[in-house]
Amino acid sequence: MKPIRLTALLMTAVIFATGCQLNGTTRSETQNIYEKLQSILVNVQSYIGEATVEYKSNKGSNLYETVQKARITGEYRVEVVGPERVAGNITIFDGHTIYQFNQRISGKIAVSTKESQERSEIFFTSFIKNYLRSNETSVSAARIADDPCTVLEAQIPGDHPYLATQKVWFDNSTLKPVKMIIYDPQGSERIIVTYESFEYNVPLEDSEFKA
Repeated sequence: MKPIRLTALLMTAVIFATGCQLNGTTRSETQNIYEKLQSILVNVQSYIGEATVEYKSNKGSNLYETVQKARITGEYRVEVVGPERVAGNITIFDGHTIYQFNQRISGKIAVSTKESQERSEIFFTSFIKNYLRSNETSVSAARIADDPCTVLEAQIPGDHPYLATQKVWFDNSTLKPVKMIIYDPQGSERIIVTYESFEYNVPLEDSEFKA
């Protein structure tokens, strides 16, 4: 955990030594928001969120409505609830094996043994790991629907041809994520996750991650 803590402290020193202010807030307000986010990130154990996930490519985009449940230890469960043609599809990772099935079709379960970054990186817990381990991180300001946000950016490891960096927009009032965008090495948007609801550290039973 020492490298993680060191990264956070170094980022704080860089931001406030230069007198950076986010979205018109005072230096003390900016520091307070940033320090609260750092504390949240290093203490997240799990989350539940409703989110739309958009995959973009040169051929167009595909949009899915999902319900996500994940632990910082790696286990996750994602159910697609829209559009109708794919509603009911569920993917579960129990820490060892990936299971994919449709709860509307009884008795049909497909088992996958290989993870896909296009899937695993859509989880907020993946961003936390990347952010806290990244050699290069940044903090900036933006607005979503006139609400001030703090934006954290991190590198994605693995030299994936389409997944290089990711940014998360945090609402300054709730300190919850409202949007995450994953970019390719050229800076083009590849995956956009928009959170409709989000709750930190919701207790999740082991049964959530069993097919």
